[in-house]
Amino acid sequence: MRLAVAQIISSADPAANLELIRDYATQAKAAGAELVVFPEAAMRAFGHSLKDIAEPLDGPWAEKIRALSRELRVVVVAGMFAPGKDGRVRNTLLVTGPGVDTSYDKVHLFDAFGFTESKTVDAGETPVTFEVDGTVFGLATCYDVRFPALFAANARAGAQVNIVCASWGAGEGKSEQWDLLVRARALDSTTFVVACGQGNPETIGAGPAGTAPTGIGHSAVITPLGIPLAALGGKPELAVVDIDPSVVDEVRAKLPVLANARQF
Repeated sequence: MRLAVAQIISSADPAANLELIRDYATQAKAAGAELVVFPEAAMRAFGHSLKDIAEPLDGPWAEKIRALSRELRVVVVAGMFAPGKDGRVRNTLLVTGPGVDTSYDKVHLFDAFGFTESKTVDAGETPVTFEVDGTVFGLATCYDVRFPALFAANARAGAQVNIVCASWGAGEGKSEQWDLLVRARALDSTTFVVACGQGNPETIGAGPAGTAPTGIGHSAVITPLGIPLAALGGKPELAVVDIDPSVVDEVRAKLPVLANARQF
C-alpha cells in the first residue's frame, strides 16, 4: 500500500486550510497514494477559538473534505473540531474516501505541560479502526501516543497500521519524546505507525501562538520493529511511503508481544 503523510501548518482560517488540504491531497494522489494523512487541528490551528468553527460531521467543512476525497478517489484523514458537551468541542479525526466514512474523537486529553485541553475539549470514549483495501488502520491523536493500551487495543481489533495525528507542543525534550514514543508504540503494538504532526510555524517565519501546541514537525512512518521508513524535519512537506502490511504477521510470529501480554 502506498500512503502519504502531509505535514502541513494550518492557520486560523478553515477555508484556507481546506485549500492547503486540497493541494497536498492532489500531490499525494499524483504520487499514487491510496491514503493521505493530515495532522490534528487541520481545520484550525490551536491558539485560536475552536468553539466558533466546530461543526457536526455532516457540516460544510467535513462535506468539502468528502467531496475532495471522492474527486481524487483517495482516503483522507484530517483533524477537525465537532460540537461536544457543555459548550466544549470534540477533537475529531475525520476519515473519508472510497468505501470509508468514520471518525475518532481523541480519548486522552492534553492536561499536561501547563496546558488544560479538558477545559475546552470533550473527551472521546472508544477506539476506532477502519479498513482500506484489506488493510486495517487504528486511530490516535497527539497525547494518545503516550498511552500504549490504545495502540494495543487497535492492534487486537485487527489494526496493522496505527495512525497518530498531532499538533505536538514545543519545549525542552519534547522532540526527543515524540521520536521515542512513535517508535515505542510501533513496538508495543507490532504495527506500522504513521505519525503526522503539524509542521513548525517558525520554519515559515511564524512564531508559536502563545502557549498553544502549534507543532514541531518530525512526522514519521515507523515499521512494526521500530525502524523509521520516513522521518521529516520541521518544514511543511509531503512524504509518500510504500508499506507492506504482510510484514506485520511476520513480525508478530517473531515478536508475539500481544499474544504474550499478561493482565495485572
